[in-house]
Amino acid sequence: MDLDEDLEVTRRWRVPARELAERFSRASGPGGQGVNTTDSRVELTYDVERAASLPDDLRERVLERLATRLVGGAVVVVASEHRSQRDNRRAARERLLALLRDAAAPPSAPRRATKPTRGSQRRRLAAKTRRSEVKRGRQGRWD
Repeated sequence: MDLDEDLEVTRRWRVPARELAERFSRASGPGGQGVNTTDSRVELTYDVERAASLPDDLRERVLERLATRLVGGAVVVVASEHRSQRDNRRAARERLLALLRDAAAPPSAPRRATKPTRGSQRRRLAAKTRRSEVKRGRQGRWD
């Protein structure tokens, strides 16, 4: 994944690189002496509410599905697990892409109600009978 190319979320929706905002800061974790001097942590921000590239019919679905992750209409993804800024930038873009793809996916088909099979009904009743017999056997008859 090239860091300066657009993100292809679906065939209809490409996020131009200019609509993404990156912010860098110092990351905690591995890095030795360089951890205190390099800005390797990446915050990648994409403004879903005001994005010109997002088709209007998808915007509603994406806003609804990402409602808990939005801050002021924008989604923020953070990556700091790698030592290099480039690797963290790549990881943040991959994470954002996966998040947007999940949010833009069409809703799944509704579940069709089915009846339990005759065999499953028999097995369920047989299990209930066995359980009943076990419990009946535990009842003490102290005369």
